[in-house]
Amino acid sequence: MEQQKPRKPSKNNGLQTAAKLSGIAIQMGLTIYLGNLLGAWLDEKYHTSFWENTCTLLAVCISLYSVIVQANRLNK
Repeated sequence: MEQQKPRKPSKNNGLQTAAKLSGIAIQMGLTIYLGNLLGAWLDEKYHTSFWENTCTLLAVCISLYSVIVQANRLNK
């Protein structure tokens, strides 16, 4: 029996990395947008003026954390 040889990295590794990075950017934008929508809906429902800013800021923090985690995974 022959031992299996380790696979060589594919030639289009740069294209795969670019696709992953663009997916991260889309995910970040969508997270912030949905946080803003949620905050606007809460402001309208409860007749307040702070939920939109709070939810948007929370969505920005969550999306930045997600970007950092995914970027660290790409570097490994």
